[in-house]
Amino acid sequence: YPVLLKATAGGGGKGMKVVEDVSQLAEALASAQREAQSSFGDSRMLVEKYLLKPRHVEIQVFADQHGNCLYLNERDCSIQRRHQKVVEEAPAPGLSPELRRAMGEAAVRSAQAIGYVGAGTVEFLLDARGEFFFMEMNTRLQVEHPVTEAITGLDLVAWQIRVARGEALPMTQDQVPLIGHAIEVRLYAEDPANDFLPATGRLELYRESTHGAGRRVDSGVEEGDEISPFYDPMLGKLIAWGEDREQARLRLLSMLDEFAIGGLKTNINFLRRIIGHPAFAAAELDTGFIPRYQEQLLPTPAPLSDEFWQSAAQAFALSQHRVARADDPSSPWASGNGLRAGLPAQVTLHLSCEGQDEALTLGSIEAQLRGEHLLTERDGVRRQHRAIRRGDAVYLQWDGELRRVETYDPISAVEASHSHQGGLTAPMNGSIVRVLVEVGQTVEAGAQLVVLEAMKMEHSIRAPHAGVIKALYCQEGEMVSEGSALVELEEA
Repeated sequence: YPVLLKATAGGGGKGMKVVEDVSQLAEALASAQREAQSSFGDSRMLVEKYLLKPRHVEIQVFADQHGNCLYLNERDCSIQRRHQKVVEEAPAPGLSPELRRAMGEAAVRSAQAIGYVGAGTVEFLLDARGEFFFMEMNTRLQVEHPVTEAITGLDLVAWQIRVARGEALPMTQDQVPLIGHAIEVRLYAEDPANDFLPATGRLELYRESTHGAGRRVDSGVEEGDEISPFYDPMLGKLIAWGEDREQARLRLLSMLDEFAIGGLKTNINFLRRIIGHPAFAAAELDTGFIPRYQEQLLPTPAPLSDEFWQSAAQAFALSQHRVARADDPSSPWASGNGLRAGLPAQVTLHLSCEGQDEALTLGSIEAQLRGEHLLTERDGVRRQHRAIRRGDAVYLQWDGELRRVETYDPISAVEASHSHQGGLTAPMNGSIVRVLVEVGQTVEAGAQLVVLEAMKMEHSIRAPHAGVIKALYCQEGEMVSEGSALVELEEA
């Protein structure tokens, strides 16, 4: 120990568990096998040594029907959560030409040994001493293939089609290009602050960054789409290319800043913190990157400032009352002053953002809303913030993050806080796989109560403290909605 349990038919972190000691083995094995059976129809598992502080480096190989096989450089996919890749880049930083050649030739030999044809990825774990260990081969193109396309200028999908119809590979190994650097991030519907649990809901707001030279967005969603619990939570991929790694990194940061997503939780701010982190900029990469820098990447939310609340109230009031067109800010009906015929000169707004509430009284509004930007001035300093109205909410850009602001009824909020005390609720939409307790049973803190499956991953609902099961509100096989009560636990 530690050992890694991994589904033989697996991929994407499904059916994969790290076991630190023998006491965890039975529970982890049962859960991993259920995930594997649900996702792949095959519950068989591999058990292998879990290497500490490795890098995940993979080689893109291609083979035709004429016995030719080559490798198209490598990718570093070390930054992962829940054993799923979050950031991928090519080439892998810090690899010497000799190590690149050794890994590439080993990958080609493994493909040739099984008579492989088509695109494939041979995945290795690379330790700090420069030794690499075979992990698995994915017999397909992968999510991260665009970074290989970016540094080679090749269309790997076109290669797939040509190889399938019997054509020979169009180049030899010594002709494979290596041009610049590319970095890709995976945009997920998930809650990084809650153990990366998948998120479901409606894409109330969805704006992609601009495409162009060195910029690519691959996505499968658009504004208004419903994200369900039945599929993988990935929304899209952002790929940036540069003449060197730093140019690619800065370009990707710019793309992340241009994106606007609202209506459900995503990892976009988490991605921005990774790409902007000094350790990432210095290419200090290994699979422990996220746990090591967790405090910076997943900071505890700080109280929002008075200036934020004032700007949010101004944006909300202006977007609520403005009747002029966005391209006619000079219209008297677009004015933000407090004059309203027959209405009070002041208005009180109860606003909520990221679990924080604030009541604000607005009189004359010393701000303007031009298009989708709020223009403010404070202490002689003019500022511009992105402010997008969607339904009953305003999305306000603040400190580099797009924050959802909405109004709330303070009386209803107090009533809701007193309901379901001691209740354990579903963290997302999903189906109940197992109910492990019954009414009247005494449980210890941390005990598994219910297992929920969403997006092909299992999530355990555990007792936050010792107590007695007072009520059960779910049964195996039932679909439940996010926030619905599952178990009521009474303190012993």
